[in-house]
Amino acid sequence: MPALTHAEQLQQHFGDLVSKPVEFRSEITVSIADPARIAEVCEFAKTRLGFDLIKDISSVDHHGDDPRFELVYELYGLAHRDHLRLKTRVGEGRPELPSVCGVWRGANWHEREIYDMMGIRFAGHPDLRRLIMWEGYPYYPLRKDFPVTGRPTEVPEVAFSETAPIEGGPFLTVPGGRDATQREPRATGIS
Repeated sequence: MPALTHAEQLQQHFGDLVSKPVEFRSEITVSIADPARIAEVCEFAKTRLGFDLIKDISSVDHHGDDPRFELVYELYGLAHRDHLRLKTRVGEGRPELPSVCGVWRGANWHEREIYDMMGIRFAGHPDLRRLIMWEGYPYYPLRKDFPVTGRPTEVPEVAFSETAPIEGGPFLTVPGGRDATQREPRATGIS
């Protein structure tokens, strides 16, 4: 059964909660209108439609839009070999939605990373704590309003005490050149 059929079954079961399927480059995506019901939709997708693997959960910051954050769930069925993408959006205030760790244990680290980098909380998560940044760090580095140069910190011996220098940084390239090795500052010795 193709992913489009699975998406239509989701829409039939949940009605207006699930959008009509959108196909782009042979991939099917549906949007979930109420983020508080994402775990319910995921449970149905796993138990009734055979999506027994969660490949990824990612988040997108649509800074300036309301709701600001979009969560993207990449599902896969090992038996039928179909891929389905679920999307939902959550507002900026204190963004939170239910954890899907009860549906797929593999969601654990994905949700922790999203919490750590974007500040989105997952209610019912078994161990929601920071994964990369240290506990008590007050910022979320993947938000679009987080400065590229970082923020100064008063915590000695944990991180930089000043903002990181931007010139020659690992994510910046210089314009021109024949290929990426010439544009990469570390490769060319530009600092």
